[in-house]
Amino acid sequence: MNSVFVLALNPGSTSTKIAVFEDTNPLFIQTLRHTKEELEKYERVTDQFSFRKNLIIEQLEDDEINLNSIRIVMGRGGLLKPVESGVFAVNEKMVEDLQSCQYGEHASNLGGLIAYDIAKSLPNADAYIANPVVVDELNDLARLSGHPKLPRRSIFHALNQKAVARQHAKSILRKYEDLNLIVVHLGGGITVGAHQKGKVVDVNQGLDGDGPFSPERSGTLPVGDLVRLCFNGEYDQKQIMKMIKGEGGLVAYLGTNSAIEVEQRAAAGDEYSKLVYDAMAYQVAKEVGAMSAVLKFDIDGILITGGIAHDKYFTNQIVSYCYKIAPVHIIPGEDEMQALALNGIRVISGEAEVKVYT
Repeated sequence: MNSVFVLALNPGSTSTKIAVFEDTNPLFIQTLRHTKEELEKYERVTDQFSFRKNLIIEQLEDDEINLNSIRIVMGRGGLLKPVESGVFAVNEKMVEDLQSCQYGEHASNLGGLIAYDIAKSLPNADAYIANPVVVDELNDLARLSGHPKLPRRSIFHALNQKAVARQHAKSILRKYEDLNLIVVHLGGGITVGAHQKGKVVDVNQGLDGDGPFSPERSGTLPVGDLVRLCFNGEYDQKQIMKMIKGEGGLVAYLGTNSAIEVEQRAAAGDEYSKLVYDAMAYQVAKEVGAMSAVLKFDIDGILITGGIAHDKYFTNQIVSYCYKIAPVHIIPGEDEMQALALNGIRVISGEAEVKVYT
């Protein structure tokens, strides 16, 4: 089979990662960083479409990437209706749902939108997403929140969690489908998933729901106090949602979404920064404990991944709470770009069925 060139796009809350692969071999990888000031001028995430797409095209042209050689454009999946895991072709229905944000608003919505737009402009390219954030494998018990009007939803870093879990299984000569794992993704949002024999049977809704607070999200809040805050007349719905998602967590406490900056402040003797950073690690560890109970403490390993996993201080804090539960493996960074490329190649080779979003 001739070489297949894959363009992978992964828009995150504060960055856009782009990569070009020849088959699964990376030829070009770049992370475009976006400041809070650059992004806050856009009212909705989807309003950033042209801004981010233009940066991507400019970067590819600057690095003399031959766009006409691209056969597959893989976008990180966004907030859609709940779907099974796998590879989906980007179609008009998907574009409509991503643009409308009817299932939620997140930077990952831009992945499918930009991939579709770029693919249309190329002579021989198709656009896909793989394992979007709305992959839903929850068991029935996990769906009940405590009130039928507020069911729990599966929204998490499915692409990276699945990729890292499979990578770990391969490294120990086991099958992902034979293991019980807890996977912790540490990024702008934080999700902790219970992987039971190849399915994520429970996970915190890390977009704007429960779980640990993160660089930009408030996570689980005292619900009574939150309701009273909503109705005290000082805030509208948009302001409350910003407190929960975008201006929560480290941003609310310390005015920055940079975990690196917070760690540096703490190391320099800022006691309050250290307290907040330690509290974030503490809440992550609590979530690991909760997912351990879901798996009845029959756990083959705890995997810690994502950008913040590069911070040894932070991961050591989590390990200090969790090491007696199961072996802990630190897998820094994200394997999402490689995972996107692999899924694209699996489509070309016929190993992966292309699913239709309806």
